[in-house]
Amino acid sequence: MLAGQDYYQVLGVLRDASEDEIKKSFRKLAFQYHPDRNKDPEAEARFKEINEAYQVLSVSEKRSSYDRYGRVVEDGETPDFNFGGLGSIFESFFGGFADTPFGNPPQHIPQKGNDRHGHLALSFEEASFGCKKEVEIQRIEVCPSCQGSGSQPGTRPQSCPECRGTGQVKRIQQSIFGRFVHMTTCPRCQGNGTVITNPCSQCHGNGIIKAKRKLTVDIPAGVDQNYQILLSNEGDAGSYGGPPGDCYFTLSVKPHQLFHREQDDISYEIPINLTQAVLGGEIDIPSLEGTLSLKIPPGSQSEKIFRIKGQGIPHVKGRGRGDLLVQIKVVTPEHLDKNQRRLFEELSRILPKPKTPQA
Repeated sequence: MLAGQDYYQVLGVLRDASEDEIKKSFRKLAFQYHPDRNKDPEAEARFKEINEAYQVLSVSEKRSSYDRYGRVVEDGETPDFNFGGLGSIFESFFGGFADTPFGNPPQHIPQKGNDRHGHLALSFEEASFGCKKEVEIQRIEVCPSCQGSGSQPGTRPQSCPECRGTGQVKRIQQSIFGRFVHMTTCPRCQGNGTVITNPCSQCHGNGIIKAKRKLTVDIPAGVDQNYQILLSNEGDAGSYGGPPGDCYFTLSVKPHQLFHREQDDISYEIPINLTQAVLGGEIDIPSLEGTLSLKIPPGSQSEKIFRIKGQGIPHVKGRGRGDLLVQIKVVTPEHLDKNQRRLFEELSRILPKPKTPQA
């Protein structure tokens, strides 16, 4: 069993969830965290937790055993047979536990709530310069009506009559060594020490509800594919006074029709004609922030790259920006009219021929 985890919280469902609700939640989470789809280093461990929880809650016998004992008890196994620690030793010698420290109600350890995970799709410009995104998530929250008690407002949970508020019941076993007493989780209150006699009408006694909330995600400038945004304390509610979990958003960035990103630099290719390459001149080029002027030196060769400083992507964790890399591509005309052909033929007679490399 997952240490310190509640199978219902792992799947993000209430304790009275139907089989269909459990199956639907499992499929959604398994699809999200399958290692073949999610490359997050923690995805595989999360996937295993989800699968383990589903293997128990999807089988009625296992679920019933888990609800009763807090784990799955196999056939022939005595639930929680561990002699109950020091409390049972005192019990076996002195009898009666109501007046000992071991008869006090169990102290549940505060547990942090489950984290929530989502994805956000950004345009190339949104990732480059940052933005704010409003998203809607579904999470587990403390019931606002009963404040998590599970009881109808104005009422309180009652001490469990079966375990007298201890959360545990005695089991006596006779062996060749004598009479042994061990403690096991109370099947009626599941170890809480209290039972709800008047359930809250909003959460039906669970103390938690599913709620949809809109969150504003602040995207910093310069983020890239698979960048992760953390929203602290925006996940599921904790249990037994524990803090809420966190909310993580993994970003995806749509490609740009012109620019290609290489870390914080952006690059693209622009065509020029023969006369621009030979004679040089100025051309207008696009950038992330509008049109810029680029000076082409005379005699520029095809594939030459020009670097324009500070016109790339802002550094996400520091000052400054990357560069804009512009590669020129000299385009040879495919169709010439008579006058153009005559001019090129004349140029062919007077221009020096390139030297042929010798072997």
